[in-house]
Amino acid sequence: MKSYRVGILGATGMVGQRFATLLENHPWFHVTALAASASSAGKTYREAAGNRWAMQTPMPESMADMIVMDASHIDEIAPLVDFVFCAVAMKNEEILALEQAYAKAEIPVISNNKTHRGFDDVPMVVPELNADHVDVIPTQRKRLGTKKGFVAVKSNCSIQSYVPTLTPLKDKYGLTKVLACTYQAISGAGKTFERWPEMIDNVIPYIGGEEEKSEKEPLKIWGKVVDGHIVNDDKVAITVQCLRVPVSDGHMAAVFASFDKKPSIEEIKKEWAAYAGPMLEVPGKGLVPMSEALPSAPKQFIYYFEEPDRPQTRLDRNLENGMAVSAGRLREDSQYDIKFVCLSHNTLRGAAGGGVELAELLAVKGYLD
Repeated sequence: MKSYRVGILGATGMVGQRFATLLENHPWFHVTALAASASSAGKTYREAAGNRWAMQTPMPESMADMIVMDASHIDEIAPLVDFVFCAVAMKNEEILALEQAYAKAEIPVISNNKTHRGFDDVPMVVPELNADHVDVIPTQRKRLGTKKGFVAVKSNCSIQSYVPTLTPLKDKYGLTKVLACTYQAISGAGKTFERWPEMIDNVIPYIGGEEEKSEKEPLKIWGKVVDGHIVNDDKVAITVQCLRVPVSDGHMAAVFASFDKKPSIEEIKKEWAAYAGPMLEVPGKGLVPMSEALPSAPKQFIYYFEEPDRPQTRLDRNLENGMAVSAGRLREDSQYDIKFVCLSHNTLRGAAGGGVELAELLAVKGYLD
């Protein structure tokens, strides 16, 4: 695979920092530009991030002395990069304008932001679940008038624990309705306990906009590509409640689900153990499993724990470098067909890691060339 020059927009924020750590030793992607707001521009990355560095690992030395650029100066950044990751913290309309401006400057954008997720020609992809959705990019390029530029997005972090576990069951058994309650880490708000002390010994039963996204976005992921556009699924009813809990990283969900054809507990466990996403055509290798094709893809996508007290956030969020999903406590329910709990790492699988894996998929499929 060829080497790509990469920029990080919003590099000083928590997700931007996570992108930096993940890309430090990436075999395909090499960071050549860091960008943030005008207030950070002109400073070294070390100076701009300062005491806001929130990762447990140190700032990559290869980036610490890089000069942070103004993310709005596209004409200065474009010659330095082949594509960018976008994790800026701005108003929605400003993000929309910025990402489209990069795309129209022929710079592909892999976005962590919600702004473009509702467009039916913008792929919102979890590679193991809906890799084929990247095939709407030619339609988007026609709309934008570009040859190379486009926007692709990753989904909301809150759904990346329970949607992966339901996807292997959805079509085979006819998933009809889902109730989920998510227990979401403070890093999902870009916070640490040092910067958000009121979260210690506390639960907040509200996360603005999260429940709406958690109910709508699975329907796009489960949708189909029709005539170059994504048509959302309309067969599954979803209701979600989202809570912020005093955990640093890791989103957990309690899930209840019903089906047209109720699967047995053992059938579900077998589906989860076997699920790995589609095979991918890799130049020089032919068709290979996703775990061999993409450097960030986990070897085992869904883990199931038989122990009654697993998965646990502290113990299991980092499975497969934080890119696996774990489940447990699967059993029959008196109101729905089944119930279980599941867990994913929100800034790895759910944010920057998912963005890097999406970029890897786009590279393999030739959309970054």
